[in-house]
Amino acid sequence: MKSHFQFSNKQRSGIFLLVLTIVVAQCVYSFVDFSHDVVPESQDEIDAFRSELDSLRLVEIENSKPKIYPFNPNYITDYKGYTLGMSSEEIDRLHKFRETNKWVNSAKEFQQITKVSDSLLAEMSPYFKFPDWVTNPKPRNNSFSNSYANNTPKTFAQKIDLNKATSSQLQKIYGVGEKLSERIIKYRSKFRGGFIADVELLEVWGLSPEVIERIKNDFTVKSPRSIKKFNLNTATRDELVTIQYIDYDVANNIIEERTLRDGFKSLEELTKVEDFPVKKIEIIKLYLHL
Repeated sequence: MKSHFQFSNKQRSGIFLLVLTIVVAQCVYSFVDFSHDVVPESQDEIDAFRSELDSLRLVEIENSKPKIYPFNPNYITDYKGYTLGMSSEEIDRLHKFRETNKWVNSAKEFQQITKVSDSLLAEMSPYFKFPDWVTNPKPRNNSFSNSYANNTPKTFAQKIDLNKATSSQLQKIYGVGEKLSERIIKYRSKFRGGFIADVELLEVWGLSPEVIERIKNDFTVKSPRSIKKFNLNTATRDELVTIQYIDYDVANNIIEERTLRDGFKSLEELTKVEDFPVKKIEIIKLYLHL
């Protein structure tokens, strides 16, 4: 017994290390997984995964590109032209052309002016958006074309009475559509008897000076509504305020100016009156006389 169970210090240390090594080895064996799971690889699945990644990458690239919306090529700025792929020379040619107050009205004309390549034009032209009166011009009737071609104004007898004109008759004028013809008739209907004179067309919203001139070439007021006119040099304040665009303040100013001038010599002198609505003088003059 003595020979088997009595150990020296070195022996006891060796036994302790042996036991510790065994315990550690047993723990490692119990808790560490030494198995090797091999994931079976399928080439078809890998190819499908790569294809999906490529498609997502292409979608992301497409989304990152700047969006191009329909635009009028007459208003291309330096930055816009650069993003479209135009060179500085091509952009300068367009700006120089626009400085002459001319307009580009087709993709072909755009290429003639800017000298862009066919390939770039093919990319840009689908986004060109021109005004409706360019893309869908309203056909002119023969009477309009002949009248302006010959530059012969119609006589008073040849013109149609503006107070009796129908919507369809007005729409024959180039530049007058359904909405503008309705506005003309609506304004005319505001007053019993219709227009006083052709100048009242200025009161119809949306009519440009050019269109008004075309209307006056074929129409005129032949049966003006009856109105009361006032003598500018004798009219009272209460009489003046019954006129369109003249309120009590303007009426008082007119009377004061009339007193200082010892009477007006012409209706145009009204523009010297303080706060007078100068832009409406042609309408106001319809109600006055000297």
